[in-house]
Amino acid sequence: MAYSRKSQKTGREYFLHSKEVELNGGYKQTIYYFAPQAGSDAIDTLPWDHEVIENDRTGMPLLRRKK
Repeated sequence: MAYSRKSQKTGREYFLHSKEVELNGGYKQTIYYFAPQAGSDAIDTLPWDHEVIENDRTGMPLLRRKK
């Protein structure tokens, strides 16, 4: 079951995904993003050093490192 978060503003459910991308210079980095439907890149758990916040204007969930 993919990790999901329901928007407090819109009531829509979003699923957390991760993907490894290659940046210029060959550096590989893992990116995290929320999407309205669970796809093949969906992950089950929230990364231990991240937290979920919500964009005030759009209601879209965002992932950021814990402070």
